[in-house]
Amino acid sequence: MRSLRRRVTGRNRDRGAAVLEFAGFLPILLIVAMAGIQLGIVGYAASQAGTAARAAARTEAQEEFWGQGAATGKAAMSDWLAGRTDIDVDDGPTVTATAVVSIPSVVPGMDDFGEVERSVTMPADEEEP
Repeated sequence: MRSLRRRVTGRNRDRGAAVLEFAGFLPILLIVAMAGIQLGIVGYAASQAGTAARAAARTEAQEEFWGQGAATGKAAMSDWLAGRTDIDVDDGPTVTATAVVSIPSVVPGMDDFGEVERSVTMPADEEEP
């Protein structure tokens, strides 16, 4: 009986408490980590939208490459975001390219994080008379 009483008193009574506390806190840590990763993906999508718009406007503004701006804009992006991107190019004395990227999600099945849009305007080459 004396050995049984020694097992449940003293330092042995707290044995395993840290594991239980960590197990209870683990879901919160995972949610915070996933939110941080998602925020990074939003920033990366915005950066890639700017890159695509800039490349599309630069290409479309050059007379010898008219009509190739959208393809060049998508080629300047990461492949996994290029499929989620729409690039619209407006011609005139200035060329405006607008890239719209759908933001991917870290959580499977939840793909409604909106879109990022970036526009760039550049002067177009003048046609020779």
